[in-house]
Amino acid sequence: MTPRRPGAPSLASRGSRSVALGRRGMMATSQPHASVVGLDVLREGGNAVDAAVAAAAVLAVVEPTMTGIGGDLFAIVHDAKTGRTRGLNASGRSPRAASLAQLRADGHLSIPDRGVLSITVPGAVDGWARLVDEHGQMPLARVLAPAITCARDGFPVGEVVARQWLDAEPMLAADPAAAAVFLPQGRAPAPGELFANPALAASLEAIAANGSDILYQGELGRAIARDVERRQGWLTHDDLATHESDWVDPIKTRCDGGDGNHVELLELPPNTHGFVAIEALNILAGDDLGRLGHNSADYLHLVLEALAVAFADREIHLADPDWVPQETLGRLISLGYGREMRRRIDAAGSPVRHNKPTPPSDTSGDTVYLAAADNDGNLVSLIQSLYAGFGSGIVAGDTGIVLHNRGSLFSTDPSHPNHLAPRKRPLHTLAPAMVYRNGRPWLAYGVMGGDMQPQGHLQVLLNLTCFGMNIQEAGEAPRARYDPTGVCLERGISTATADDLRHRGHRIIDGLGFGGFQGVLIDPETGVLMGGSDPRKDGLALGW
Repeated sequence: MTPRRPGAPSLASRGSRSVALGRRGMMATSQPHASVVGLDVLREGGNAVDAAVAAAAVLAVVEPTMTGIGGDLFAIVHDAKTGRTRGLNASGRSPRAASLAQLRADGHLSIPDRGVLSITVPGAVDGWARLVDEHGQMPLARVLAPAITCARDGFPVGEVVARQWLDAEPMLAADPAAAAVFLPQGRAPAPGELFANPALAASLEAIAANGSDILYQGELGRAIARDVERRQGWLTHDDLATHESDWVDPIKTRCDGGDGNHVELLELPPNTHGFVAIEALNILAGDDLGRLGHNSADYLHLVLEALAVAFADREIHLADPDWVPQETLGRLISLGYGREMRRRIDAAGSPVRHNKPTPPSDTSGDTVYLAAADNDGNLVSLIQSLYAGFGSGIVAGDTGIVLHNRGSLFSTDPSHPNHLAPRKRPLHTLAPAMVYRNGRPWLAYGVMGGDMQPQGHLQVLLNLTCFGMNIQEAGEAPRARYDPTGVCLERGISTATADDLRHRGHRIIDGLGFGGFQGVLIDPETGVLMGGSDPRKDGLALGW
């Protein structure tokens, strides 16, 4: 039997919905309204970058639990005109006043998970502007228009978002500004209830009219800084004014793509943990995983052990890019290092014990990811977040902007490369991904959800290449999740497999999330655009 092309639709789909198909454009986001907005931009003559930023801005309105103006952004963009693929690191740095000594003098043994000391510079808006200015075809004002309308006129709250909002209700109630904006009737909105944020609409209008400088060097930035100062935080207007996003080269590895083809997985370098997926893939490079059977104990044992090794390396090395030596990163993502680590894994059992500190584990998945493609061959993989649900829990003055809490991921160990210091980017869980097939852009995808992100990248890619799933099936299939405390298995993975993994020494636990997938794939033979969207979220893939 001739194996099905990786990513191609099947006649008997194992997914809950069919693959979205299109010739001229494709959007996959975690909210239907954002997907529609992105497709509208494509139909009006915008390209994939314009569509992606328009959808990202809408998500900043309709998923305030997950993302917003006050968060960070990363993207991988393939520009068809130049043939170049590059990454954008639009994550912010710590304030100049950030100090371990001051933190300890104030009685903190660690950086607070929430509140004013967890705030770093928000980079998302600068990221939007850089993407549109350098790769888009429409002005920023047109791209932001749907988000402004949505914030001003209101939107019906989705079911998943409503559950997250309800969970955050006590935290929002503790801050008068946050409660005034996000608990307008003294409670979280119910599913289907209309919610508007006129203050956020005004902030977006100011950005549309004046560009991103209004947030970083203008009145919006001053309003944010005044509010943080009032709360005795570190962030100042100068910290915002000196922010700069960076274009970077993706890191990558090559592996067998099935059917005699090869694929390359592209991730972003530190301060993201994308290298975890590359390292784990390299560890598994010599194994015939398809022969082991999808989600069998033999297969999952190897996948989970490879991830355990890679996460142990993340805990030691991941930090601001200036604190991760290039030779160290090069070694971690090399095939030679992968082969060396593979020799430490016993295929029969006895999980590797690493005896290293527990890495930060985000089980909530408070992130949005989207993918976009157009008929010119442009491809975008974009992710943005507030980190935890509603970020720091602080709404800055009258701006309607929630400030993120990404600074809580700094270490307080001064010997660790990720230790808190002035003007430094923290360890970041955000990680967009892209895949080439036979040297050509093939797939933009992501699996939002903290530590689940590189694990989802690995498992979805293996679903496509080793098990012949289409893009919807690959993102929907049950997943496993490694954590230093144990292994979590999603419903759909058999009890026999769980028992077998226990017998091999794995501790099976409950309570961890499995993230949410979105992806867009270009069929290499027909050029047809294919989209998949995870039913674990409220999202939708739409083609044109």
